[in-house]
Amino acid sequence: MSYSKFLKSRKQACKKLVNILMNEYQYVSILGTHITGKNVTTDLRTTNISDAQDEQCGFVIKVYNKNHYSEYSCNDIKEEEVQNLAQRVIEQLKLDNKLTINCVDAKLIEEQELVKSFSRNKEGKIYSLKEIVEKLNNIKQKIATSSELVINARSSYSDTQISKSFISSKKDLEQFYTWTNCMGMVMVRKGQNIKYSYNSFDGINEEECFDKLEKDVPNIVKLGVELLDAKPVVPGVYDIITDPSITGLIAHEAFGHGVEMDMFVKNRALAKDYINKEVASSLVQMHDGAQASQNVASYFFDDDGVLAGDTLIIKDGVLQTGISDCLSALQLGTKPSGNGRRESFKRKAYSRMTNTFFSPGKDKLEDMIKSIEHGYFIVNTSNGMEDPKNWGIQCVAQYGREIKNGQFTGNIIAPVVMSGYVPDLLKSITMVSDQFELHGGGQCGKGYKEWVRVSDGGPHLKAKVKLG
Repeated sequence: MSYSKFLKSRKQACKKLVNILMNEYQYVSILGTHITGKNVTTDLRTTNISDAQDEQCGFVIKVYNKNHYSEYSCNDIKEEEVQNLAQRVIEQLKLDNKLTINCVDAKLIEEQELVKSFSRNKEGKIYSLKEIVEKLNNIKQKIATSSELVINARSSYSDTQISKSFISSKKDLEQFYTWTNCMGMVMVRKGQNIKYSYNSFDGINEEECFDKLEKDVPNIVKLGVELLDAKPVVPGVYDIITDPSITGLIAHEAFGHGVEMDMFVKNRALAKDYINKEVASSLVQMHDGAQASQNVASYFFDDDGVLAGDTLIIKDGVLQTGISDCLSALQLGTKPSGNGRRESFKRKAYSRMTNTFFSPGKDKLEDMIKSIEHGYFIVNTSNGMEDPKNWGIQCVAQYGREIKNGQFTGNIIAPVVMSGYVPDLLKSITMVSDQFELHGGGQCGKGYKEWVRVSDGGPHLKAKVKLG
């Protein structure tokens, strides 16, 4: 596995196109994207092998057109067709300028010269497709035979290889990186009551991912069976302890979307008015960045050609800054943070999260549990939503375990819905564990669309929230 041969074969054509278009425009850049991969899913009835969900190959050409930016995307840039392609770009953008579109004025991007190639490849053993199917079938059978209550078992594998190039008059960048995810799921039934449980492991070492999943099969099945006896929570305000996945969900929903700075430009985020103000407990430190940690959302440069970074969003409870794409930063007069991301080469870049997390603290998990008089240990992200304009938040967890007088009672609640006002939730944090985990099994949309891979996590948190 290595950087895309296709993108490498088109480099000179891209450079030639940039040079031609620079005669017409003050700024020109070309982002090349080539993503490949495989998804394999098996259950008790079927085995399905397909291309990666986000597989794509193409280019987006960005130019500074008088006082704003315009883009043109295409599937290929061939050296013998560069002159004709340049003319099509110019003619199309002239046509676009005649349309009744309200363009936003923006400054010219100022770039530093940089030529660099980045790579992050797989570690450990690499399995053939046949070996992957065999391992998934073994895991599936192990799940299926673990309890007589099992009605279906599923195991899956996804692997993605990402190659991207960014070429402008000053930059010549290449990057290649890869990521693997393995997941196991069980569905159980008692009478008419049906529940499911799952877990996933991701990384750049697929051998390690498979090993962790196989070892976790008993826990997956045990939880599924336990959930058959889960009861709904009595609505109210409780002390809770979050596991790292729920901590990550809170980070993602509370001050993830809320500090995407294209929302600042549109005045759709309350966080814009709270920079350098207290928004959380003094124990809270929050980061986002493709280089802040290594996970599924880690890359070397973003889709604007800006090197990836590590942004400290909250320091000692005080909101420091947001995360931005290049154009949002230009409009706000700030430095881009390396968070410009596109769903594909056919879509525009937005300010998007990458690895979003709370930093670990100094507390021990056992001490946090002992401190709870009556509350719940909240586990496993399901979904969440946030209103960046008004700071309302809702997080849904798969289940919670009851704690009374500092001990687990054995009672389990499911599902669990946490809701409230973002600063109230974050200011209620009184303990932060010294453990840390990051999870990257899902994707994030901008509203209801523009899906990109993200990861989130952190330590365990003790907080007070409304459950229902």
